Amino acid sequence: MSFWQENNEILKRAEQEFGVPAQVIVAIIGVETRYGSNKGNYRVMDALITLGFDYPPRAKFFRRELKQFFLLVREQKQNPLSLMGSYAGAMGYGQFIPSSYRAYAIDYTNDDFVDIWNNPADAIGSVANYFKLHGWQSGQDVVVRSHIKDGYNKSLLNDGLKPKHTVKQLLAQGFVPVTELADQSANVMYLQGQHGAEFWMGLNNFYVITRYNRSRLYAMAVWQLGQEIAKARQGV
Repeated sequence: MSFWQENNEILKRAEQEFGVPAQVIVAIIGVETRYGSNKGNYRVMDALITLGFDYPPRAKFFRRELKQFFLLVREQKQNPLSLMGSYAGAMGYGQFIPSSYRAYAIDYTNDDFVDIWNNPADAIGSVANYFKLHGWQSGQDVVVRSHIKDGYNKSLLNDGLKPKHTVKQLLAQGFVPVTELADQSANVMYLQGQHGAEFWMGLNNFYVITRYNRSRLYAMAVWQLGQEIAKARQGV
């Protein structure tokens, strides 16, 4: 709540310019770093060198990220030894890896430095830009609780993150959203909730959240946290 209150105007601006709800941006930053309280204590260059040359399973990936890191510090005119992040080289409030930083992070305060480490405005703008460029649809649903009919097609559950069916097709396979949806791309998910089995219909915006972290559990946590934060802010 305090992060939202302290950055209310910049969150409003980001929501208007990028179409991403403030509660989604706030939830992402909360999940990633507890609003900046845990951004990582490793020098990014050290982390990437270690993983790029002493971790064979993903060495190629981290060497590519090391190259991206050197490019970003040159572009941003920063000391490569001064920038801190996670043990895997993720940086700032939103935990961008170097390639994501160069592709999506933005200078939202026009001070000639994309400071996702210490400037919450740049972090907020960067998260919003990431979502927009990955296809976030303003004003559209994200995920909808669903019921199942007898004989529903179990093989469709959790069959990928990217929507590959349509709402109409899923209705014909025994999945019924609790609110009416226009026919659009969708997937169906089975999750284990506090009170047992839950069935959900994930739409394009849910898939966009998984582009930040390729996990339906992550995406659901972000969405539900955002909903709770928004309710608390409204005094519901």
